[in-house]
Amino acid sequence: MSFDREQYKDIAPYVGKDVDEAIVRLSQHPEFLYAFAASLFKGDGPEVDEKRKQFVKYVLSLLKNVHSYDDFQHVITSGLFLKNVISNTMESFTVSGVEKIKNDKSYLFISNHRDIVLDCALLDYALFEKEKPLCEMAIGDNLLKSQLILDIFKLNGAIIVKRDLSVREKYIETVRLSEYFYNTIQGGKNIWLAQKSGRSKDGIDVTHPAIIKMLYLGPKKDKLSFSDVIKNYHIVPVSISYEMDPNAINKAREEIKTKEDGEYNKKPLEDVISMVKGIREWKGRVNLTFGDELTDTYQTPEEVAAEVDRQIHANYTLWPNNWFSYDYLNNSNENSDKYEGFDKDSFLAGFSHLTPEVRDFVLNSFANPVRSFLGE
Repeated sequence: MSFDREQYKDIAPYVGKDVDEAIVRLSQHPEFLYAFAASLFKGDGPEVDEKRKQFVKYVLSLLKNVHSYDDFQHVITSGLFLKNVISNTMESFTVSGVEKIKNDKSYLFISNHRDIVLDCALLDYALFEKEKPLCEMAIGDNLLKSQLILDIFKLNGAIIVKRDLSVREKYIETVRLSEYFYNTIQGGKNIWLAQKSGRSKDGIDVTHPAIIKMLYLGPKKDKLSFSDVIKNYHIVPVSISYEMDPNAINKAREEIKTKEDGEYNKKPLEDVISMVKGIREWKGRVNLTFGDELTDTYQTPEEVAAEVDRQIHANYTLWPNNWFSYDYLNNSNENSDKYEGFDKDSFLAGFSHLTPEVRDFVLNSFANPVRSFLGE
C-alpha cells in the first residue's frame, strides 16, 4: 500500500512547517496557555496568579526550541506539564510491563478509556520516562472546539477521527483512517487507540469489534489476510487504573439522563470542562500496565477484541475502593481483606449529596472492574 502522508494531512499530526506555524499561534495567545496553567495551579489570589504567569512565561521560552511532535512531548507535555499533573493530583503513578516494549519495533496500543486526554498522555509519559519511542493518538473531532485546541492536540500527535458524517462519508473516512494507522505502524511509529468510542462511564471496559474491523479496512484493499494484518499491527493491550475518577459523578448523570430521555445533548464546551476537571482534580493512585503483544493467529475481530479485554481486565489494578464498592453493593464483606484500613465512611460520605440513582451508578462504576476481573 503506497503511503503519501500529504493525503492524510487533515487527520495526521503536525509535521514540518505546520509545527512551526502552530507554535507561532500558541505564542501569540498567552491567555490560552494561562488557562492550562490554571488547571495546574488551583486556588485564588495574587500568589497563585503570579505562579500561573511565571509558568506561562517559562512555557513561552521553551516553545522557541520546539520544531516537532517529539520536541513538544519532551519539552512541554511529558517534560513539564505531566510532571506537574502527577505531582499535584496523584498520590503516585506506577507503570508495569514497559520493559516488554522494544525500541526497534512499533506498536498499536489499545487501552481502556477513562479520561479524555490523560489515558494516552500518561502512556506517552511512561514511554518518555524509559526513553521509548512515543505514540500518536486517535481522538474524536468533537473535542476540537477552536484552532488553538486543534493545535495543542496535533502538536501532541493527535490523529483526528471525524465523527459527524453521513454514512457514505463515514465509510470513506474510516478506510482512510485505517490506511493511515497501518502505514504509520509499518513506518515505525507507535499509535494509541481507545478500545471503544467514548469514555467508559460505567467502569465496564469492553473492546468494540468495530474498532478492530476498522483496522483491517485499509490493508484489506491490498489483499492482505485479516490474521496477517493483526500481527503486523503488533497490538499491545494497556490497562490504566485511576483510584479516583474526577468525572465519575458527571459521567453517571450523563448516562442516567441518556437512559431516561434516549439521548444526551452536551452543552457547549462540556467536553473541554471534563478535560480540565480530569487534569486538575485529585486522582489518588494511578497505575498503567502494558500487556503482552498479540502474536496468535486471529480470524475475526471478535477474537481480537476478546483477547484485548482479557488482558485489560487481568492487568487492571483494583484499588481498595473497587473491592469495597463491590462488597457494599452485594451486602457482603467477603473481600474485606482487600480494603483493610480503607475509610469507608468518608468514601460513602462523598456521594451522600447525590440522588440514589446517581449514587448507585457511581458505586457500580467502581465495582464493575472487580466484576470484569472475576469474569462475572
